[in-house]
Amino acid sequence: MLMFKTLFVVVAVVLLGSLSTVAAQPLMPKAVKVAPDTYMVQGVSALGSSANRNFISNAAFVVTRDGVLVVDALGSPALAAELLAEIRRITPAPVRYVVVTHYHADHIYGLQAFKDAGATIIAQKDGQLYLNSETAALRLKASREDLAPAVDADTRLVPADRWVDQRTTLQLGGLDFVLQPTGPAHTPEDLVVWVPQRNLLIAGDLVFRGRIPFVGQADSGRWITALDTLLAFDASVIIPGHGPVSRSARADLELTRDYLVYLRQTMGEAARSMDPFEEAYARTDWSRFDTLPLFNAANRINAYNTYLLMEQGAK
Repeated sequence: MLMFKTLFVVVAVVLLGSLSTVAAQPLMPKAVKVAPDTYMVQGVSALGSSANRNFISNAAFVVTRDGVLVVDALGSPALAAELLAEIRRITPAPVRYVVVTHYHADHIYGLQAFKDAGATIIAQKDGQLYLNSETAALRLKASREDLAPAVDADTRLVPADRWVDQRTTLQLGGLDFVLQPTGPAHTPEDLVVWVPQRNLLIAGDLVFRGRIPFVGQADSGRWITALDTLLAFDASVIIPGHGPVSRSARADLELTRDYLVYLRQTMGEAARSMDPFEEAYARTDWSRFDTLPLFNAANRINAYNTYLLMEQGAK
């Protein structure tokens, strides 16, 4: 019985986490080289919490002779400061630019650390709609409670210094960074970064590698179209918004696309037949996707939102 109780305590700590363990061994960004002069830090496959400090998304950076370009800023100022320290461990070159793939909390709450360090922040112009919305203000208020102390009263929403509304090429240190708007898809302001000299695509949350994406209120039809656009790049390496680096780029893009297509097919048929959602969800064969991380956390709400979307006659 004592052994059983001990095992139960160990399992509970592993599954739920403990503040004392996190305090002793916090989840920290660790830069991993994934292509020449290109690094990424990988967040955990989990929901944001005070224990993981909202380290649930990826960020990437490319080192050039004239400075560093960073893509996304992680989910809290403390994480962004640690990412800056990782960059400085690799190079003394200044961070020139931070490109925001989209204005979701787990990608932007670290922006203030880069802004304070002198970086120029670039994003797609429709990000302004989110920044000026009640949703953004309410989300930050809730995050200050749910993600404390990593997100606190000093955490602020940071607008871009430069808003782009069309394909734009930045040149830095002999490399081209092609900023390609792809929204509305996952968000209205989706923006990907294509580095042709590295055959590298930094895709943000258009690609969730090896896990279920959060569809939310996304325009899943246009998201599928955006994924077809990304497939046309024929990248050798993709850094996704979540999950490990992809060297099987086409397969990983197709997994996200196929999941979205399946949601629309199954929930669309149910909506057209006026079948109750719960009945339609229960009879749907989810076996291709139900072993992926966060399936239980995300799939039902993804399916429900898609059902409502298709019920409204979305194409």
